[in-house]
Amino acid sequence: MPFTIVRQDITKMKADAIVNAANTDLQMGGGVCGAIFKAAGAAQLQAACDKLAPIKTGEAIITPGFNLSAKFVIHTAGPIYQHWNKEHNERHLYAAYTNSLKRAVENNCESIAFPLISSGIYGYPKDEALQVATSSIRDFLTDHDLDVALVVYDKSAFIISRELLGAVNIYIDEHYIETHKTKRRQQRDVKSDALHETDEYVIKYSKSLFEDTLTLSVGVPAPLDDLVGNLDEPFSQMLLRLIDVKEMTDVEVYKRANLDRKLFSKIRSNKGYIPSKRTAIALAVALELSLNETDDFLKRAGYALSHAVKFDVIVEYFITNGKYNVFEINKVLFEYDQPLLGG
Repeated sequence: MPFTIVRQDITKMKADAIVNAANTDLQMGGGVCGAIFKAAGAAQLQAACDKLAPIKTGEAIITPGFNLSAKFVIHTAGPIYQHWNKEHNERHLYAAYTNSLKRAVENNCESIAFPLISSGIYGYPKDEALQVATSSIRDFLTDHDLDVALVVYDKSAFIISRELLGAVNIYIDEHYIETHKTKRRQQRDVKSDALHETDEYVIKYSKSLFEDTLTLSVGVPAPLDDLVGNLDEPFSQMLLRLIDVKEMTDVEVYKRANLDRKLFSKIRSNKGYIPSKRTAIALAVALELSLNETDDFLKRAGYALSHAVKFDVIVEYFITNGKYNVFEINKVLFEYDQPLLGG
């Protein structure tokens, strides 16, 4: 998966390079910086840094990883947060991520792990820092193949927009089956005759709604006919046809879906290959399919979205609201301890 978010100690990450949120003098500090120095061997890492210091805010340099499992440590200086200068903050933080990624590519790294730069003692609000991190990584991966991990030590280090989280919470409350089961359990003291009256009304209403839907659909071509086609069409064949219909390139699709190029090639070349559900959904998101189109697309791989699965409900929220940024979806999935989209 090109971009993922993990809860882990960054010094234990298995990556070609890990990133140190450094100060401009490249001196050993506290927090994540101190942990990286200690794990690498403080004296030898400091000696390597001294030869390259100082650096400017937003710049990045590279040293050996020494005792770390990572081959390299990339040191970058993020900005100290200035409440009165948001543009300055974002520009320098974006540069810190981008320049770190450039150093990784220049040194033939295939994987890199980042902390959430500047979100500690430098005071950058975590939700804003997360937004800059994901946007800069997403932009870089548009033109490069690299596995990137954003590493957070615990949940307190990871905060997403309250507005977005609130909207998702409401959608989950309204659609997640387990939520409704809990509410029903709390209403067991309702009189049985009232329940019967309600059930009778629901049955009549549902039947009427169903008949109306049938009436409306009779003789009207389904809007998915041009996209869905033959029901026996293999998943990979439908995928390629949808890419053509959407006038997108293969590269654009697998990048937007957060898929590894090799995995996409396997799906593309093997007509009988069935990807995982997460991968299939990621492709649906990349193609910006509607909810109905997504349902038909997933059926080709033997899957379906379910209101009994919180992961599915969260994804459904984004598709229903026309929000097709896999990186944004994955931030919310991570917040709810769900697996991420991609492959």
